[in-house]
Amino acid sequence: MAGSTNFLNRNKSVILYGVFLAILLFLLKWLELRFLIINHAFEIYAGSIAVIFTALGIWLALKLTKPKTILVEKEIFTGQRGAFTLNEKELSRLNISKRELEVLQLMSEGLSNQEIASKLFVSLNTIKTHNARLFEKLEVKRRTQAIETAKKLSLIP
Repeated sequence: MAGSTNFLNRNKSVILYGVFLAILLFLLKWLELRFLIINHAFEIYAGSIAVIFTALGIWLALKLTKPKTILVEKEIFTGQRGAFTLNEKELSRLNISKRELEVLQLMSEGLSNQEIASKLFVSLNTIKTHNARLFEKLEVKRRTQAIETAKKLSLIP
């Protein structure tokens, strides 16, 4: 019983289309009266074929242009953050200096090496040295990885 119900649910549109065509065929046969066939045969058949293809075209267009639902997850930012607490234990374990921590914080704000150097009044080479030491201490290869690791360890907000 469940199998036949499942079959009917899956093929509902095909069955309905078949029943619709059978009704149309019955209607055409019923209309085959001598008077109508003799006087308007071409118009009847052409009109019914046009109606059938119009209905088929509308049905197909609705099937093809039906918008697909796509689920998108969004992270909602409420603007409320808990107070950031620096993880002093990790800071001392990794042996990160205050200047390196400053560089890391500015790096997380999206500043370039040149911008960080200008802001801290040091040379570009000094910033590159701090970056290299940070990458070693955090065991990463890129700025994005350094920022991500630092956030996980609560070194930067």
